[in-house]
Amino acid sequence: MEDSAPSSAAPDPPLSPPPSTPPHPPEEEGGCWVLVPASEVEGAHAPKVIHWDDLQQELARLWSLSAALQPAEDRKAHLTARLESALQARQAFLEQDNELAEMRQRLQERTDRLGDLKTRAKKLSEDVVVRREQLCVKIRTLSGASKALEAARSNLKEANELLSGENGCGRLKDLEQQLRMRQQYMVAQVAQIYPVRPLDEQSSDHKPGFTSNITKTSNVESVLPNSPQHRPLVILGLQLSKLSVKKTGYFSDKTEVQKSSTVLGYAAHAVSLIASYLNVPLRYPLRFGGSRSYVLDPAPSVEPSSITSVGTSVPPSTSMRTTEFPLFLDSQETTRSSYAIFLLNKDIEQLLNYIGAESLGPRHVLANLKQLTTIIQSQGYISDG
Repeated sequence: MEDSAPSSAAPDPPLSPPPSTPPHPPEEEGGCWVLVPASEVEGAHAPKVIHWDDLQQELARLWSLSAALQPAEDRKAHLTARLESALQARQAFLEQDNELAEMRQRLQERTDRLGDLKTRAKKLSEDVVVRREQLCVKIRTLSGASKALEAARSNLKEANELLSGENGCGRLKDLEQQLRMRQQYMVAQVAQIYPVRPLDEQSSDHKPGFTSNITKTSNVESVLPNSPQHRPLVILGLQLSKLSVKKTGYFSDKTEVQKSSTVLGYAAHAVSLIASYLNVPLRYPLRFGGSRSYVLDPAPSVEPSSITSVGTSVPPSTSMRTTEFPLFLDSQETTRSSYAIFLLNKDIEQLLNYIGAESLGPRHVLANLKQLTTIIQSQGYISDG
């Protein structure tokens, strides 16, 4: 088919510039065409001039390009979808990575805490070992103490059985009470043999000669120094006169000296009997001889041959030497006799201290003797024992 165009012999008129080629249709967005300014179109400032002869070929090329553009658009859309999917996956990956980082941080914190707990557990384990060893030592000590306590309880039980038996503490107390009752009885017999009473309480069976002579005595001892009555005491109706410093040759009546010696002999005998019944060794022993009794004073003495010079360091040799002091006037002097009465009163004071009483004084022989016998004969002497 031939082209109806004029023959080539005729000169082709100059082609006028084709009208401005419509711009490439823009991408469809939302099903609408969008006008794009020429300044945004590539090559709009220098348009390409196409000859008429080349128009068909150019149009064909454009159609082929347009036909090839659609797969490119599809591919672009596909790539866009894949890119969005990759971006979403990347976003999810980042979120998971953040979560994983947080989990790792929490894991690290828990690991640190676990390490601290392990350290504390190790320390506690060491403390448990140390305390277990200490506890074992305490258990062994407690076991030993328990055995000792059990042995002590056994000994205590045996001791209680011994105390509660026939020869136990009760038996001992009974024997002590019987002993005190026996001592009380014996001392009561002594008090009946040598009664110490106030002068105005003497029975009428005493000889009037004794009482008349006694009443003439001015210097006699009383029963109690603090008593309001200050009644004089007598033993078997005889009073103890205070010895005068004067010699016996100046006495108008030597009967008073004899009576005093007799009273001291009675008191010495009573004291020796009571001391033997109480089983108390007297500090100053008595040698009874009636009105010629003596008090023994075992005092240490220094031998004359052992006396050395002052500069020597050898101590002098001492020996026990017993001196006798008469309980009567000896060689017409009262010094030794007064000291003998003092020692006799010390013996009575020793017996009073033995039963838990106090002496009335160093010049009250009969008063102390009466107090001694009165306390022993009381019911408290047995109950307090």
